[in-house]
Amino acid sequence: MSLRHLNALFRPRSVAVVGASNRPKSIGSVVMRNLLNKEFSGPILPVNPRYKAVGGILAYSGVADLPLSPDLAIICTPPKTVPGFMEELGKKGAMNVLIMSTDLEKHRTEEGQTLRQATLELARRYSMRILGPNCLGLIVPRSGLNASFGHTDILKGQIAFISQSDSLGIAVLDWAHAKGIGFSCFISLGDCADIDFADVIDYLGSDPHTTSILLYIEQVNNPRKFISAARSASRNKPLMAIKGGSMSEHSECNILPCGTEVYEDDIYDAIIRRAGMLRVSNVAELFDAVETMARSKRLRGDRLAILSNGGGPAVMTRDILISQGGRMATLSQETLQEFSGSLEEGAHGKNPVRVMDHASSDTYSHCLETLLKDEEVDAVMVIHVPTAFASSQDIAGAVVNSIGRSRKNVFTVWLGEEDTVQARRIFALAGIPTYETPDQAAQLFMDMVRYRRNQEALMEAPDSVPQEFTPDSRAARAIVYNALEEGRYQLGQSETKEILSSYAIPVLDTRIAENLEDAELMAQELGYPVALKLLSPDVVNKQQMGGVALDLENGEDLRKRGQGMLNRLRELRPHAEIQGFILQKMARRPEARELMAGVATDPLFGPVVVFGQGGAASKVWRDIAVGLPPLNMSLAKELIQRTRIHKLLQDYGGQSGVNQDPLRLVLVQLSQLIIDVPEVHKININPLLADPDGVLAVDSQIEIQPTELSGPSRLAIRPYPKYLEEWATLPSGLQILLRPIRPEDEPIHMDFINKLSEEDLRMRFFGLVHEFTHSQLAQLTQIDYDREMAFVATRFRNDGDQETIGVVRSFFDPDNVSAEFAIVVRTDIKEKGLGKALMEKMIRFCRERGTREMVAYTLRENRAMQALAQKFDFQVRTIPDDPETIELHLDLAGEKG
Repeated sequence: MSLRHLNALFRPRSVAVVGASNRPKSIGSVVMRNLLNKEFSGPILPVNPRYKAVGGILAYSGVADLPLSPDLAIICTPPKTVPGFMEELGKKGAMNVLIMSTDLEKHRTEEGQTLRQATLELARRYSMRILGPNCLGLIVPRSGLNASFGHTDILKGQIAFISQSDSLGIAVLDWAHAKGIGFSCFISLGDCADIDFADVIDYLGSDPHTTSILLYIEQVNNPRKFISAARSASRNKPLMAIKGGSMSEHSECNILPCGTEVYEDDIYDAIIRRAGMLRVSNVAELFDAVETMARSKRLRGDRLAILSNGGGPAVMTRDILISQGGRMATLSQETLQEFSGSLEEGAHGKNPVRVMDHASSDTYSHCLETLLKDEEVDAVMVIHVPTAFASSQDIAGAVVNSIGRSRKNVFTVWLGEEDTVQARRIFALAGIPTYETPDQAAQLFMDMVRYRRNQEALMEAPDSVPQEFTPDSRAARAIVYNALEEGRYQLGQSETKEILSSYAIPVLDTRIAENLEDAELMAQELGYPVALKLLSPDVVNKQQMGGVALDLENGEDLRKRGQGMLNRLRELRPHAEIQGFILQKMARRPEARELMAGVATDPLFGPVVVFGQGGAASKVWRDIAVGLPPLNMSLAKELIQRTRIHKLLQDYGGQSGVNQDPLRLVLVQLSQLIIDVPEVHKININPLLADPDGVLAVDSQIEIQPTELSGPSRLAIRPYPKYLEEWATLPSGLQILLRPIRPEDEPIHMDFINKLSEEDLRMRFFGLVHEFTHSQLAQLTQIDYDREMAFVATRFRNDGDQETIGVVRSFFDPDNVSAEFAIVVRTDIKEKGLGKALMEKMIRFCRERGTREMVAYTLRENRAMQALAQKFDFQVRTIPDDPETIELHLDLAGEKG
């Protein structure tokens, strides 16, 4: 998340080109030509001992001869020369180095280091940033900078495009130039040795000249850093991504039993969703989505009405919409009555709404205005097929006039080519999205729906857990540590059940028998009918090996089926170890759905939670969804809804719907388990039975591996830091809990704000705030613990519920140099020592984090805040251009006092 020197990268005052050349078609020649063809106002400094001048610009024989320290240096020389030039640029004081050279990983120095390693060490030694290597370059039209070897220039615009592929970057620039699409910047990341997606997203997220950010992703090297940056930026502007290489042959990790696979692409999809971004499939859709969002209002919902004078295009649009999970609006009775006489003969006003082929502009206006008034309609798609009886241009004008001040979105599809040019121009001038084909329009509407859902998930207040569960993490860890000490990485059935039970996951009563005689005795204790399963560490898929027998009604059936299992195993795998049998009481749950829930661990992204179709059907078709821990009840609900099986969890075919709260809770419990016990590598619960009465884990496996990482550190998203909770007793005797804020705190945080006096609100927010919206409260409670911290002071009321009585909040810059903080105590709790306790907590946290300074800005009249700060040796500084505000500053790097 470091932004060090990035301003000098995107807005350099001077550029040096190491390897600048006059040789035609060389990289050094193309880079110089592109720099000189733009309106860059700073000095351009070519470095090459072979030339006195390059492109008419005085050349320097070496980096040491440069008259100044360049903000940006471009290296376009052979790979073996790169470390030497990095050393020279470091000594010269260069801030950023753009390395176009390739294959630094393939060559080594005399000391045995790869050139990439040597280059990175030099960059760290001299505090330089590296863009690349293997990098196309950087183009910033507003700065007049084209530091690339691209063959075309780009127009000015407000779209930022970040690409990991040079070839795709070149193609997109050429395509965009032909389409007249402009950019605020284009940046090729190359191999991401230093500057990566997260760094650039952080910078562009606060860039006022960038309204949307487009990404072409091949590989994310630091998932936590990427998600943190993307979640922060996507709260302010749209982020859209294409993921390349989604079908890589090395992109899967298996969950037990074999056959259920989680692909790398599933995990990227989860990351993009969790970050509030939109994923698209191709470049054209990427730019169409940007244009659609720029021209559209905020989508109110996903219920679409279609108005068309052609049946075929309307039906095509409906089919595409439904196939992608969209919803057709159900029109109200008032709307249907209003349509009487306006529609094609034989039509009944159902959605899609079909007007006559030769419908006039008045008919279109009347129908569109009626649909926009319908509360059951969130957006309208208007389709027009050209006819000889009505003017496409007149109907377009009528549509624009009918929209008026409606807050609902209207999308238009004007079919044809020659007859539609003027109509599309009318829509463009009015800022109304218009498309050439129904499938394009339906796809982009669904892109907006998905983006809205992802954004809502980013801001959604989590549901509370329906029942408190207190996991026995100590017992689970003891089982895992004991197995690792014995050199075992696959837990036994009894161990697996114990761990799941320690996290309150309901499991089926299971017995382990060493032989068939013991199994028969245990079956009598359990009561028939029973299920018998072969127990062998060499048999992963018991069913595939014929090692499962269900509905055994008596001892004779049990002995016969069990002996058959043994005979079959000895024949097929004579060397397999047989440990005995697993015996379970048959679970009689006639309305149960067979599901699966589990955990897979990716080498890069860490553990993920998986949910989907279970039982034998899971091996026939793949129906899973992947979620990133930590999960809460709302995220678990969204994870379930992304599968096809979720539709069967409702009432259907005479079966009652599944009670989904316990099902969601299982996913939350699995999420907590892998946070608490990092050695858990894979979990598979299949089948997981779910019905109106709850859930039951019938069969399960757990695989473990030793790890040096803690549970939170191996996750792509930092979980709630529970270890920072502490109880404190104030001098007044009031006992409080100091803890990090949680997303679930939104209701009590709203109550806390409502109990602040108008004066306290003015002091905290520099003005009188009348009310807070849900999105504002979400930003206060749903924080990224890697970027900010808010400690709340809570106490328990007489009814047992917590209430917030104070909060201190700090925002950390990406380089962790400075933390800007604010503190507020509930009006009726002042002068009890709470402010001091909160301040001590935050100062201690900032010191442990390694932050160098704490800064606060407060009104000059806020004497209480100044007095509190001076108790901790904050310096009070005036702000010359703002006489009403003062700065409070504490140096954490030096000694206190």
